[in-house]
Amino acid sequence: MPDSAGVTYEDIRLSVERGQPKETEKLVRKALAEGLLAEEIVNRGMVEAMRLVGQRYRNNEIYIPGILAAARAMREGVAVLEPEMEEAGQRRLGTIILGTVEGDLHDMGKNLVAMMFRCAGFEVIDLGVDVSDKQFLAALREHPQTSIVCISTLLTTAMPGMQQVVKSIRQSDRERQIKIMVGGAPVTQAFADSIGADAYTENAVDAAEKARSFIL
Repeated sequence: MPDSAGVTYEDIRLSVERGQPKETEKLVRKALAEGLLAEEIVNRGMVEAMRLVGQRYRNNEIYIPGILAAARAMREGVAVLEPEMEEAGQRRLGTIILGTVEGDLHDMGKNLVAMMFRCAGFEVIDLGVDVSDKQFLAALREHPQTSIVCISTLLTTAMPGMQQVVKSIRQSDRERQIKIMVGGAPVTQAFADSIGADAYTENAVDAAEKARSFIL
């Protein structure tokens, strides 16, 4: 159905960018009623909005509160769309295991990344905070279909723990079938390279895009 029919993808995109959860929910419900496909609403409306929000963040045009407001709006829209996507049997891109590394109890960034992964089409196994390498390995045994592990930290003191998680996963996955992503305030590309991670991203939007690139 063309964008000109009632609610447009642009309308939804703008409501997410502006951090208007009630407006996003209303527009998404109306869009579904008008026949727009749930997958298209996600990709052309909400994911595109978060991509632009991430770009503006990198350009220092908005800050963390703006990203969180947009994420809340996106969450409201996705809550409306999830039953539709499940009914349509939308294929999941893959499974991601996610956690904040041992020694760190921060979860705001991790939670935002988890939501972006889900919105991008992944099943997310969120292990929470203060997660050891043994817990990551146990989760991988429990969910053998996992294709990506994402490790987060906000503390410099917890970075050695991140290195240990990567080492343990590499030892258990000799064929390197599992992609490992790392992120968080103290993490850099140089550090990610030094510990053998497959990817480092600065924000949740980039993390979702990188994860998709590993699969698609």
